[in-house]
Amino acid sequence: MIGIQVAHAAENPQVSLNHNAFDAILAASPVVQLTLLILIFLSILSWSIFFQKRKQINSQLEGNKAFLKFFWKAKSLEDVYREMETYSDSSVAKLFKNGYEELQSLAELSDEHSEAPSKLSGIDNIERVLRTTADQEISKLEKNLTWLATTGSTGPFIGLFGTVWGIMSAFQKIGLTGAASLAVVAPGISEALIATAIGLAAAIPAVIVYNHFINQIKKIELDLNSYASDFTNVMKRNWFKN
Repeated sequence: MIGIQVAHAAENPQVSLNHNAFDAILAASPVVQLTLLILIFLSILSWSIFFQKRKQINSQLEGNKAFLKFFWKAKSLEDVYREMETYSDSSVAKLFKNGYEELQSLAELSDEHSEAPSKLSGIDNIERVLRTTADQEISKLEKNLTWLATTGSTGPFIGLFGTVWGIMSAFQKIGLTGAASLAVVAPGISEALIATAIGLAAAIPAVIVYNHFINQIKKIELDLNSYASDFTNVMKRNWFKN
């Protein structure tokens, strides 16, 4: 029978490995199991943020590209403003919308009151609105990314904690039994290695995804800043030239 079991394990090494790893988790101490649960939670949270942010950022990039193409082909700012609902996913479009509405408010104020704001202060108001809108849009994109950074930075250390605890358990068993055989040491070492592996498995993807999203957000921020300058120039030519 022993020979048959050994032969079966040799023919199915992956099944045996998975079985042993699962058994090691079930046999682990409550502290190690809690550590593994925390790491698994962080990993699941990171992947959920990844899919949500990927959809959000890709939508922004595509929306900005489409809006900028439309903006530079439009005949007037009024024509662009009428099509705002079409580009609701574009952060650059929101920048234009808020800037244009501020421009219209200043124009109405100039018509209704003799003590209207000067052209210079009007420019400052519009630029302030553009900066505020850009900051708000970037803040939306960066929301929840701190979880990715936290997972990437703390995951290995949480796994290391599980590793240290597993090794401590192994040495405690050696002290209680008075024997340092492989059968006594192996379970604790197995717990330690599993905690380390899961810690790295949670941290490495989180770091990669975080850096990827930060680079994409920087591209969007560059688009916003560039468009804010372009819009200010267009606004000066079309309204403040009079």
